Amino acid sequence: MKTLKRKEYEALLTPLQLELAAMARWASHSGARIVVVMEGRDTAGKGGAITAITQHLNPRQCRVVALPKPSEREATQWYFQRYITHLPAAGEIVLFDRSWYNRAGVEKVMGYCSETQYRQFLQQAPVFERGITDDGILLFKYWLCVDQALQEERFAERAEEPLKSWKLSPIDLKAREKYGDYTAAREAMLKATHTAHAPWTLVDFNDQRLGRLTLIRHLLDRLPDTEVPLELLGLPPLKGKLAKEKYTVVKPIPSFRAKAPRG
Repeated sequence: MKTLKRKEYEALLTPLQLELAAMARWASHSGARIVVVMEGRDTAGKGGAITAITQHLNPRQCRVVALPKPSEREATQWYFQRYITHLPAAGEIVLFDRSWYNRAGVEKVMGYCSETQYRQFLQQAPVFERGITDDGILLFKYWLCVDQALQEERFAERAEEPLKSWKLSPIDLKAREKYGDYTAAREAMLKATHTAHAPWTLVDFNDQRLGRLTLIRHLLDRLPDTEVPLELLGLPPLKGKLAKEKYTVVKPIPSFRAKAPRG
């Protein structure tokens, strides 16, 4: 499959990131609250898409939420309760790297929740999201799609690459055998939770670079086209001499050479 080359991708991404920065200024100026839910297959590319969106945004304004396994206490709460505390205040943007939809996906397929809990989730999620959107929060839900053959290639890459090995968990290994079950769970989830007030958007991520560009373009097109001028701060010259560091500073090493093994 022909994929988008890096140089072409970066040339197309830069203007989109400028638009994202303008969107963030608008959110700050207007007090808008924005939530972006990122869901999809393992290896689809959620992390890369989130990085492309947040790369040049102020982390104090735009934050990523990736919650771990619930604690014993959280497991006894109303299911949506621990997600509510991460919803944005005025002017903030929150991206969920996986979200409350864990229950409709991995928890359902891997048996981490009961059938009653699963059915209850499918009934309550649209109501929960209605409450979010009725309060004025802008909610965008994206599902990232990847074919099983490409998913297997990416799993193999993670298994062989030390810098990516943290992305491969025992749950991922078990999930590889349940591609069809995940498909069925996704279809049931979409049927129950694709609503007028909180619709799903499915994006093809077989080409991750093209998928990122498509998702960002779609997100920007769904937000109000309201431009807030960028106010650049002038940088007047300093008065007096420039100060020098008074403590010992480790100097950069010009080159690194592999040392012979000891012993």
